[in-house]
Amino acid sequence: MFKDDHGIGRKGAAAGAVLLTGVLLGYTAAPDARSTAAPVVAAREAGAIARTLGPATHSYATVVEAVTSAVVTVKSERRVRQVSQQMPDELLREFFGGRVPRPRAQPRAGGLGSGVIVRADGYILTNHHVIDGAEQVTVELTDGRSFKAEVVGSDAPSDLAVLKIPDAANLQTLALGNSDAVAVGDVVLAVGNPLGVGQTVTMGIVSAKGRATGGTSFEDFIQTDAPINQGNSGGALVNTDGELIGINSQILSPSGGNIGIGFSIPANMARNVMTQLIDQGTVRRGMIGVTIQPVTSDIARSLGLDAVRGALVNQVQPDSPASRAGLKRGDVIAKIDGVEVRDGNELRNRVAQVAPGTKVALDVVRGGATQALTVTVGELKQAGAEAGAADDGDATPDPTGYGMGVRALTPEQARALDLPAGRGVLVASVSPDGKAAAAGLREGDVIEEVDGAPVTSVDALRTLLKKGERPALLLVHRETATVFVTLDRTT
Repeated sequence: MFKDDHGIGRKGAAAGAVLLTGVLLGYTAAPDARSTAAPVVAAREAGAIARTLGPATHSYATVVEAVTSAVVTVKSERRVRQVSQQMPDELLREFFGGRVPRPRAQPRAGGLGSGVIVRADGYILTNHHVIDGAEQVTVELTDGRSFKAEVVGSDAPSDLAVLKIPDAANLQTLALGNSDAVAVGDVVLAVGNPLGVGQTVTMGIVSAKGRATGGTSFEDFIQTDAPINQGNSGGALVNTDGELIGINSQILSPSGGNIGIGFSIPANMARNVMTQLIDQGTVRRGMIGVTIQPVTSDIARSLGLDAVRGALVNQVQPDSPASRAGLKRGDVIAKIDGVEVRDGNELRNRVAQVAPGTKVALDVVRGGATQALTVTVGELKQAGAEAGAADDGDATPDPTGYGMGVRALTPEQARALDLPAGRGVLVASVSPDGKAAAAGLREGDVIEEVDGAPVTSVDALRTLLKKGERPALLLVHRETATVFVTLDRTT
């Protein structure tokens, strides 16, 4: 279970994480009795590593002293909604002797998090979930002063919010660093108020970059093992130069406590969101009008790609920036403005941070060749739902031998899916131990294409799925989206 460290659970892709106990302390391997060379070589290698890293750091007190005054405690207060059945005044008078009792005050709940002062005139970065729904927000500084804060703006998709202490001046601030320059293995410090015990500093390293947990719409987390807990939300992740490189946001924990897997929103993303919230009170994001999915090893083999990288386009919205630029379903977006795209999440985050109306260059792999396209980025809007396919009629039981029953779509179903009449085959059943289930096909899916060829009938599907060395690449309409699925067709 992913949890924001403020205490709100988030369902994530790594559900079911296992808590391992037991720590190896002071272990030294015994030298091989048959050789005395091993410990000598190990000692030389250790010396070389030590010389590369430089002298050991015994204290981070100087960094801590420089940054802690800029990290604050954020307290939020919201009303607790109660559901009760009101009694008529006549009955109340009967019960209470003609006196109607006054309604009790509605109870209030408090939340606790952290924040970072980023401007000397009182602007503070924190998490959206720390102040979400709050009627009153209080900021407490490390010198004991307390202020009622205004919510300048809040952005749920990035889980960021900006607060303002009215009439503030000359406050200690934290400078935002360049989170893109952070490397896995860098030493970092986490500062916040975990569980309300008071300001606390912990140390660890950057464990990974570019993480997504499935908790918010736009995620590019820095993962760290610096201990963070509930109440650290909105607090600072700083490097050893005393720069803010992240806003602590979530933890992964089966127990609710720290197990060394924490996530921080990168400073570069926070800077972009913060600037827009301060300047215009809202966040505008770019879009190009495609839906994408990861490039798996099987998909890479099917498309003849030389690396498992990029973002596979499985749908292009009509009259969108992507369609006008010539992007097509089945394209793999490999680069944006000359920089490689690792996966779909990275592509979405980078496009979202581009101002609408800006032109970006895309390198697209199509049919084994790379093409250069230029897209004028549009503005992201809330997408509407699409019609799905009904599940009725008789199905042909497993005509392909892959463990699925299929049938042709009716004209009404094809129109609901915006497909030409006679196009597409409905998956009516999936055998749990068949290759279709192993590929991830589901009951209710509509198979539109196999290896780029349209599926016009059950017989056409059988022919297109004939045995081969490469996995078959299926274009599948699922609920309100289309996805690519690879089906193993080896014997």
